[in-house]
Amino acid sequence: MKTGFIGIVGRPNVGKSSLMNSILGEKIAIATNKPQTTRNTIRGIYTEPEQCQMVFIDTPGIHKPKNKLGSYMTEIALSSLGEVDVILFLVDSPLREGIGGDNFILEKLKKIDTPKILIINKIDKMEPEVFEQVYKCYEDMNMFEAIIGTNALESKNVDVLINKLKEYLEEGPQFFPEDMVTDNPMRFLVSEIIREKMLLYLDEEVPHGVAVEIESYEELNNLTRISAVIYCERQSHKAIIIGKGGKKIKGIGKSAREEIEALVGTKVYLETFVKVKEGWRDSVVAISNFGYRADEK
Repeated sequence: MKTGFIGIVGRPNVGKSSLMNSILGEKIAIATNKPQTTRNTIRGIYTEPEQCQMVFIDTPGIHKPKNKLGSYMTEIALSSLGEVDVILFLVDSPLREGIGGDNFILEKLKKIDTPKILIINKIDKMEPEVFEQVYKCYEDMNMFEAIIGTNALESKNVDVLINKLKEYLEEGPQFFPEDMVTDNPMRFLVSEIIREKMLLYLDEEVPHGVAVEIESYEELNNLTRISAVIYCERQSHKAIIIGKGGKKIKGIGKSAREEIEALVGTKVYLETFVKVKEGWRDSVVAISNFGYRADEK
């Protein structure tokens, strides 16, 4: 058995979670068109029985932090770079001048000896000349072992990427059972599904200021009972989340419940509550209580 750990890094909203989901053929990381969707590192496990096992580590988008939660997200993304066998760096546009965005990540990558593969994602949205421009720019840096264009949403060239990654695997133990696609607990996956629906249902800043805590999770014979608390930062945000006559929160709950039922394979009774915890994204205690810990690997 050949094994390896692969880190996926890049700016917010370049398609990191979509790429990992595509590789696994199963959705384990929430993905929306809004930046900073991923907050924790999420591990996805790809296994070819008796052949190889790759453990992908999807990281939060690296960005200039605006609060302590943002600092935490950037910190764990960067810390993963020195702990993997291969780094996948995702981009989806030409490199811009300045110290922000992709340039910031590149400076970090230059200091690391780990093999790096550049992924130019969303090629379906690029004109051929733009793709060539991006390709040539990064090729001239001489810091990537390979450059691969992908369309993660449609799994284009994902097989090419997998075959390339196999070149960097080494003989080792099988870390996880072959039918396991993630080691994140079910409570975490459920809380992420609820948060994803909020990102999709709500506009602007409101969904980025929410956290979801699973208060209870009970598995019965043919029913899974879940109680979830949605925390937001302002009373006005609470009113938006609930919506007129409770319409918004009902829609979020219904959409989340349907996806959770597909995940757990039983009927789901989902109960949601909305509470206000002002300024939680700048509270170290609150960030830790919600599961965003600086020692996360």
